[in-house]
Amino acid sequence: MKSVLITGCSSGIGLCLAKGLKQGGYQVFATARKVEDVELLRQDGLEVFQLDLSSSVSIKKAVKLIFQQTNNLYGLIHNGGYGQVGALEDISRQALDEQFQTNVFGWHELTNLILPKMKANNKGRIIYLSSVLGFVAMPFRGPYNASKFAIEGLVNTLRLELMHTNIQLSLIQPGPIESKFRINAYQAFKKHVDMEKSDYKMNYQGMIKRLRSDGLADYTLGPEAVLKCCLHALESKQAKIHYRVTFPAKLFALLIRILPSRVMDKFLFKAGDGGKR
Repeated sequence: MKSVLITGCSSGIGLCLAKGLKQGGYQVFATARKVEDVELLRQDGLEVFQLDLSSSVSIKKAVKLIFQQTNNLYGLIHNGGYGQVGALEDISRQALDEQFQTNVFGWHELTNLILPKMKANNKGRIIYLSSVLGFVAMPFRGPYNASKFAIEGLVNTLRLELMHTNIQLSLIQPGPIESKFRINAYQAFKKHVDMEKSDYKMNYQGMIKRLRSDGLADYTLGPEAVLKCCLHALESKQAKIHYRVTFPAKLFALLIRILPSRVMDKFLFKAGDGGKR
């Protein structure tokens, strides 16, 4: 039985991956940041460990406990994180630091703790849940954009450095997926952005309406679409480097290749509510 470690399993994509891979015969080590979420996942019959990606102590403790359960971890799926939204002029250094601590630095540290075991076994799959915003930028999503661009740069480099091994790395780049992402993004926005004092107050009104909406964005897919890609990345002889999920992700990947940069900028400006001032 192959074992897989998954971060960010409290809800949405992570929860779907944990349950789906367990049903598929994998030994799943699920993780969550909050103690209460860990308990809920255990009640669901999952093997769960507390892991806060913003804390080195938490990451090292979780990895130590997991390696007590297995010496042959086959898969690592980076999913945990959140999206900090807001105009970059309104984002403090602290807010950007918090975004990177969770979305980038925690992933990097966890990878480095897992890699020695994978290299010793000369096999393994590492899957990174990036985003369509890991290869195109949109206004008012700068911190999240930057974190995903950073992840893509790290993964592209690490893939080259591991070419002499049988460890394969994949980037999954979803567009809109059913999850608590928008709810969590709204909470982060309220924590770090003073909307009333911002030059972008009008832009934020439309953004907040979407973040607080119970409806689903156009072309939204369920998390099962990501699970399907993860299964392929784990099980195929040659995993894909990029898995683009949802129509918007596939469309933007095409447009960024065929449109001039300034034309693409105008398209993304409008799509991201840049014109509402």
